[in-house]
Amino acid sequence: MSYVLLILGLALWVLAHLFKRIAPERRARMGDGGKGLVAAGVLGGVVLMVIGYRGTGFVNLWYPPAFLVHVNNLLMLLAIFVFGMSATTGRLRGVMRHPQLTAVKIWAVAHLLVNGDLASVILFGGLLLWAVAEVILINRSEDWVRPERGEPKGDVKLVIITLVVFAVVTGIHAWLGVWPFPR
Repeated sequence: MSYVLLILGLALWVLAHLFKRIAPERRARMGDGGKGLVAAGVLGGVVLMVIGYRGTGFVNLWYPPAFLVHVNNLLMLLAIFVFGMSATTGRLRGVMRHPQLTAVKIWAVAHLLVNGDLASVILFGGLLLWAVAEVILINRSEDWVRPERGEPKGDVKLVIITLVVFAVVTGIHAWLGVWPFPR
């Protein structure tokens, strides 16, 4: 049953995010009320994915080598930094078109490198495929206007915030019983 919840959560996440791209007229007719529906779909998807993922039995597909933990941690630091580029006011603002979706792709690959079980492949692989599809659909449907670059002090703030968020994320992993560093 847990795999069903995991897959349903992933499907709900994907459909809620792609709703605007799949049915733009219908989404536009919903107005601001549609934002609540999409948010509920995303939140419901996250809840189902977490419950499903945590409840699955361990089905190993491969044994990742121990050194990949270091690669994962570097990629996670990069993913947090890239995600933050979407909100920076610094010189890096507008360097890439889809920093949040790029960060999701980096995050998913990092987690696939260190998790060789079936539930992880479904979850992280599914979110990776979603992020790739989302970028393709956005690029086909919207023109991008590159934002103006800001001051370098914004990039310094981004580095500091990245390190703080990385520390918080690793703390949450440790609290949940998943130690993110080699022992």
